[in-house]
Amino acid sequence: MTPADLSRTVLHAVRRAVDEDALRAPVPTRVRVERTRPGGSGDYACAVALQLAGPAALPALEVARILRERVAAEPGVGRVEITGPGFLSFTLDAPAESDRAVLAAVREQGLAYGHGGALGDEIHQLHHAREVRAAVTAQAVFRLLVAQGARGRTTCEQAPDPDWARLGVTVDAYGTPPTPLTEIRPVPAGATAGELLERLGPDAARWGLLRAAGHDRAALGPELLVQSEANPLFRVRYAHARARALTRGATALGFTAEAAPYGESPAPYDRAARPLLDLLADHPGVLLAGARHRAPDRVARQLEAVAHAFFDFHDSCPPLPAGDEKPSAAHRARLAIAEAAGTVLAGGLSLLGIRAPEHL
Repeated sequence: MTPADLSRTVLHAVRRAVDEDALRAPVPTRVRVERTRPGGSGDYACAVALQLAGPAALPALEVARILRERVAAEPGVGRVEITGPGFLSFTLDAPAESDRAVLAAVREQGLAYGHGGALGDEIHQLHHAREVRAAVTAQAVFRLLVAQGARGRTTCEQAPDPDWARLGVTVDAYGTPPTPLTEIRPVPAGATAGELLERLGPDAARWGLLRAAGHDRAALGPELLVQSEANPLFRVRYAHARARALTRGATALGFTAEAAPYGESPAPYDRAARPLLDLLADHPGVLLAGARHRAPDRVARQLEAVAHAFFDFHDSCPPLPAGDEKPSAAHRARLAIAEAAGTVLAGGLSLLGIRAPEHL
């Protein structure tokens, strides 16, 4: 069960409780589940009972009890606990099955993994100044919103800079727009698009403009061009290229990926794979949060974390056999995880408007 599956399961439980007249409250359009914080209980937590307590005119603990008995009966949910003032904490059953579901979703959806319709009822007009960082940020936010089903357009206070097109920026209109609108005003870059393109090129310029949170100054120095793992952009793109190289290597050795049980050495394999698998499962939630909070920097940081976990996993559990070693079930499973990581990295970079080379 993926986080999105769990969110739908909880929402279904709310609908059942309302239909059965056990709960008298409006059914929310969506339910948010998050990974349990350090020291918490279970795999995921949800505050929906606190959200519904007021409309239902019931204590949050009572709402949580009503929902717990309905969620606990669902396949894939091992245990549901009530913690604090009424939080629901979920422990998922059969983690290997949940992991396979995530890998299958990535394989099936490809670069669109993490896209969805959560914001399908929203229309946005993103308005920004005639400044390169604002323009690039607005374009990235717009991509994130569209990936979550929203509609809208981007507008600029004045006629756009012609060089913006080389950074992948388009503007639907300019001038004084009608309200309502969402203004995108990050800290200015301190350079024009033409200057950044000449110094950095389009990919490094976009990464530098988007990596920092909007209220922070963007780092736009020559370190963005350094071809080493100390450069986060290089590390992300190199991880993607390495994942693609693993697929080519496996093909040459006559085997393909398979999201199967972990093979001959489950315990250490689980420990090495866990951080990467968790990040892959969290990716849809990060994309949705990036859209809701107008924060493409969240996506950039997620990609950095995936790349870091990928290399840790790759070094601990090589997906390709070495020497006279024959391809095994463990290699096929490891390759499935590596390929999923590469797909997530490519999809995230695409949303930021940055190329993901197959060779690097």
